[in-house]
Amino acid sequence: MTYQHGVSTTEISTSVPNTPQDSSASKVTVGSVPMVNVAVGTAPIHLVGNGPVNKPILVKSFDEAKKKLGYSENFSEFTLCEAMNTHLKLYEVSPIVLINVLDPEKHKTDVTDQSISVQNKKAAIDQEGVLLDTLDVKTSPGGTTLEKDVDYTAVYDENGKVVISAIEGGAITDTTTSLVVSYSHLDSSKVTDADIIGGYDIETGKSTGLELINSVFPTFRMVPSTLIAPKFSKKPAIASVMKAKVKNINGVFKAEAYIDIDTTVANVYTKAVEYKTDNYLSDEYATLFWGDVKLGDKIYHLSSHAAALTAQTDSQNDDIPFVSPSNKSLVMDALIANGQEVALGQDQAAFLNANGIVTALNFIGGWKLWGNRTSAFPDNTDVKDAFIPIRRMFNWVGNNLIVSFWHNVDDPNNGRLIDQFIDGSNVWMNGLAARGATLGGRVKFLPEENPTTDLLNGKVRLHLYMAPPPPAEDIDVLVEFDVSYLSVLTA
Repeated sequence: MTYQHGVSTTEISTSVPNTPQDSSASKVTVGSVPMVNVAVGTAPIHLVGNGPVNKPILVKSFDEAKKKLGYSENFSEFTLCEAMNTHLKLYEVSPIVLINVLDPEKHKTDVTDQSISVQNKKAAIDQEGVLLDTLDVKTSPGGTTLEKDVDYTAVYDENGKVVISAIEGGAITDTTTSLVVSYSHLDSSKVTDADIIGGYDIETGKSTGLELINSVFPTFRMVPSTLIAPKFSKKPAIASVMKAKVKNINGVFKAEAYIDIDTTVANVYTKAVEYKTDNYLSDEYATLFWGDVKLGDKIYHLSSHAAALTAQTDSQNDDIPFVSPSNKSLVMDALIANGQEVALGQDQAAFLNANGIVTALNFIGGWKLWGNRTSAFPDNTDVKDAFIPIRRMFNWVGNNLIVSFWHNVDDPNNGRLIDQFIDGSNVWMNGLAARGATLGGRVKFLPEENPTTDLLNGKVRLHLYMAPPPPAEDIDVLVEFDVSYLSVLTA
């Protein structure tokens, strides 16, 4: 058995029917721990000099994200910019933690002796990601290297491309028609699955990639809520690690992984179920999405929109995740699969939902996120595992209790301590019930679950009963012809 020191939670299968509720007076207060979405991917850090690599960065505004990590509209190359755009602009939710794995030391391509034209003593390099400290400028092949800030200046334009401008009296004159440049540029195509997955280096003590989700709480005192990796989560190996990591953050916390289905493989909705099965994506801690999002001329991954929408829904409900993000408005113009626009009917979207897959539906009220089920459904029908808002509530309640009672670890195990746990939790549960976030909840200390051997060994086991409200997913209106109304004809 693993040695445990601290506070943790263990879930048991749902019992039907549930035991009636009772409550007690409070002696301590259970707080609400801040939750935060986490995105792992690539950022245009060349725009901010020596930008952070494999380091969690907390940002609270778009301007802050742009200042710390750079920003580009090229989402396919710089995937964290998609997360910035969806969270901080489209849905206006913050903060978000961004983890960039694009490393200028290894994810780069060298370009030698490229000729670029000069007009009005200016020349542009038609390549994003140019690393300015590697730029070499000559007036001819094999010529003398020009001196920066003496012969020319080099800056990024609004599109992130380098513009070289002549300095008066320098080597670039009115008669110069071309320049020869050599440089290195960031190349996200060289980012591998292993770079995203990352790990822990026992020699250096440093973590990389998805492993850095464990650094979020120690660094920011915020518990990860949803983990996304736009573009990269379409790779089954990465998706598998994502759903594993969110189950055991820092050994105690739990979150959800939002994962995209690769629509180049599952190019029609009926293939999504086979894709899910073939890639072993059924998991209560994962939510699976089919289809990409189009807005204007931009293409997004549905997972990044869904994560931002989920955070927006939480913020509209006192940051309590009991309301499903399904049937909430998405900021989009079209649903895309394998580059083609798709118009799903309600019955087709329901087919995906019935197989534990969420999509987008333009049916009534504009574009909506459509689906309440985690990817564990229909293999796992336990209500706490099958419904997204209930799964998230179990995560959230467990995370809150861990943080709230952590300061009691190593206190004397006596009646007063047990009462503090029970009374504080019950008052909090009653408050959640009054808010409508649960149908009821209570905490008990049961002798049969606390044998003498465990108590002697310093182990205390509390039993939390709660029932977050399931979403009203299937509303059936019974319509009947009432023959009694025929009496109006003879009245």
